[in-house]
Amino acid sequence: MYSYKQQLAALVNSGGFHKDQAEKFRLILESILKHDNSEGLVEGLKALIETIVHENVSLVISRQILSEISCHVPKLTDDMGKSVCSFALGKIQPRVISFEEQVASIRQHLADIFEREQCWKEAANVLVGIPLETGQKQYSLDYKLETYLKIARLYLEDDDPVQAESFINRASLLQAESKNEQLQVYYKVCYARVLDYRRKFIEAAQRYNELSYRSIIHDDERMTALRNALICTILASAGQQRSRMLATLFKDERCQQLQAYCILEKMYLDRIIRRKELVQLDSLLQPHQKAKTADGSSILERAVTEHNLLAASKLYNNITFMELGALLEVDPLRAEKIASQMITEGRMNGSIDQIDSIVHFESRDVLPAWDRQIQSLCYQVNNIIEKIASVAPDWMAKAMDEQMVH
Repeated sequence: MYSYKQQLAALVNSGGFHKDQAEKFRLILESILKHDNSEGLVEGLKALIETIVHENVSLVISRQILSEISCHVPKLTDDMGKSVCSFALGKIQPRVISFEEQVASIRQHLADIFEREQCWKEAANVLVGIPLETGQKQYSLDYKLETYLKIARLYLEDDDPVQAESFINRASLLQAESKNEQLQVYYKVCYARVLDYRRKFIEAAQRYNELSYRSIIHDDERMTALRNALICTILASAGQQRSRMLATLFKDERCQQLQAYCILEKMYLDRIIRRKELVQLDSLLQPHQKAKTADGSSILERAVTEHNLLAASKLYNNITFMELGALLEVDPLRAEKIASQMITEGRMNGSIDQIDSIVHFESRDVLPAWDRQIQSLCYQVNNIIEKIASVAPDWMAKAMDEQMVH
């Protein structure tokens, strides 16, 4: 170790041509890399890094040697690589603007090591330190997109969807310009996962369902995306959007291969789902999907309770709070509260009589609305015909005559 420091000090003070100096630094690097002792190898690399980033060494030489060191770092063990990379970043920091390319490479290596150790947050924070937008170096669009997506994925692994969403938003500005289909799919996967973590289940289901049709993705991964779409749809709040998504999935024959298909079928057909039927589905949920809501129930329990309430509205004209609670397998007061919220939000038609403790359901009469739409369309067609007749009466008369003949 001492001999390396002596050699390096002598080399810095010797002067000479850049080419000769660079070659001598390279010989010292090769000598260090041949070291049998891992501790000696690490200390030798640290001594070399400390010397070359000093202002006394030409920037041209420093960048060359530092680039070569960063190429050798992946060949070291994870403990050795982590030690060298952390030391290098600390020493380079005062002159980081002069070594942007080398720092980016070192940070990528260090992030990979943290990721292998499942230190997700540390890996993400290391990558955040790469000045993709503010630095002097112009990074390629795909490099920036890939890095932002990697940071987002790492924050998701660390259960931090807020930070992940901020980097997905940065990636969204770039993905539209990228021609790399693999990165575009990677973006859609990350975006769907962010929506999933943020409990925007119906939007997540739509994104997962889109991914399940992408031919670039392996068949197994497409089925995983479809399964995620199904689970997110089941967890989504009851309403028209979810009904449309249920119809889309129910008509997809691939869903019949999934474990949760029986729940999908009951939801689509507006059948009551019992609590004991949810045991199998609960085992398919990810940890963030098992979180509790404000009233103490799980996301799944809440979603199924809302579904059952909507299903009950198709069976009954009215029902007491007590009977509704028994039907939904919840407390009558909670049944009233959920019904009130769904009616207020326009997700269910009905009214609540608190004096008599009864929920009155209103069935949506589809035919009158359909009739009104047809009537409106007929009026518009009639207006168009009248305008044509006023502009080209001769042509109109001829067309009418031909119509009468046929």
